[in-house]
Amino acid sequence: MILARAAATSRETLLIVDYLVIAGGGGGGTNYGGAGGAGGYRTTTGTSGGGAAAETPLTLLLSTNYTVTVGGGGNGGAAGNNQGTNGVNSVFSTITSTGGGGGGNRNTSEGDGKTGGSGGGGGYGTGASPGEGAAGTASQGYAGGNAYVTGSPYGTGGGGGAGAAGANGTINGGGNGGNGLANSITGSSVTRAGGGGGSIDPAGGYTLGQGGTGGGGNGSSPASTVPGNGDINTGSGGGGHYTNTGTGGNGGSGVVILKYVDSFTITIGAGLTGSTAPPSGGYKVTTITAGTGNVSWT
Repeated sequence: MILARAAATSRETLLIVDYLVIAGGGGGGTNYGGAGGAGGYRTTTGTSGGGAAAETPLTLLLSTNYTVTVGGGGNGGAAGNNQGTNGVNSVFSTITSTGGGGGGNRNTSEGDGKTGGSGGGGGYGTGASPGEGAAGTASQGYAGGNAYVTGSPYGTGGGGGAGAAGANGTINGGGNGGNGLANSITGSSVTRAGGGGGSIDPAGGYTLGQGGTGGGGNGSSPASTVPGNGDINTGSGGGGHYTNTGTGGNGGSGVVILKYVDSFTITIGAGLTGSTAPPSGGYKVTTITAGTGNVSWT
């Protein structure tokens, strides 16, 4: 329960705030590229990423600035042979969610996905050493899947999601992205932070990796030259790109959502983009979708 109370020693009014803080998702790799992992997922109002329990709400002072940053999604790997970049961390006060890991590529040293809130999926690597999916961050997300390179057509790993690990690539298909998590902090259940799908050549009936629920981008192939981007404000991962002639899917930007007793009023500072829904059930909910700045309450 969210409560406002007076501190016995200082007579200052304290505000207790619930939160959902999701970082930006990772970008997919190119040239047999693995998929991007979802951004780290931390919340007080349901299951946190990686199967963790709900966290403890923050107790804050009125008329005091608290930092908020909404992390952008990582870029997909550039044309050629490149890993995807990690998403950017999201922050609310003392809470930091880690950006999702980028996907691997066809390179001995860069075939593995990158660690992040959820880990990126493995790319081709080399024929003798498939790229491995990277680990997620504890209590924020799951690992990415491994690539399959012991035979054509070399399915690559799906990115990890907040709710499940990315699937391994197989000889029959790219790995699907790990699913995201549903949360009802806004009053409606919304699923966010799915991993991206791994790439594969679909000739002969092979299947592309599908993005995880919650906004993960699908993988690509020579016949599908544009991998999917992660959905904005979900922190989902971008899909991996099979060829070296285009870019990997971009990760989706993150989001910061705050819930508090409706007798208080939030000020969203310069540099932030956000809005507050009409009060409902005794609470207000503020959703911040971009930027870096401060918030405060009166």
